[in-house]
Amino acid sequence: MNFSSTEDIDAPIAEVFQSISDFESLERTALRRGIDVQRMGDVEHPEKGLAWEIEFQFRAKKRTLHLTLGTYEPVTQIVLSGTGSGTDGALEIDLLALSPQRTRLSVTLSLEPKTLSGRLLVQSLKLAKTKLNRGFKKRVSEFAKQTEDRLSRTA
Repeated sequence: MNFSSTEDIDAPIAEVFQSISDFESLERTALRRGIDVQRMGDVEHPEKGLAWEIEFQFRAKKRTLHLTLGTYEPVTQIVLSGTGSGTDGALEIDLLALSPQRTRLSVTLSLEPKTLSGRLLVQSLKLAKTKLNRGFKKRVSEFAKQTEDRLSRTA
């Protein structure tokens, strides 16, 4: 099961990458949403095996997720892979410079069931795919808008 979204941001690619790779800020955002996040590794050197243990409530059930930074290519790509609750997944974030002051953000999330409970979870998500896809696109759009606003204030 896949979700994807693309947004254009009025900011240079290096600044957008710095914003999406600000892992401490993203962890604080998750904590504010009631998600328990434990980081393993050094944020100063993310390419050396940064990982997270994440616990959250989803559909009235406590879920755990082990998230690992798989690919970290400064200025162009970040790929996170995760496993938990009977599913494996990957989040791929790609940046493309459209001009010196404009960047295209492409985000793709893929989920693959590994157990029977994972299949049931993914199947139930497929039934609500239209609504979930709309929500995914909205979140990416909000993130792009917040990033653009934050970067325009500091310029």
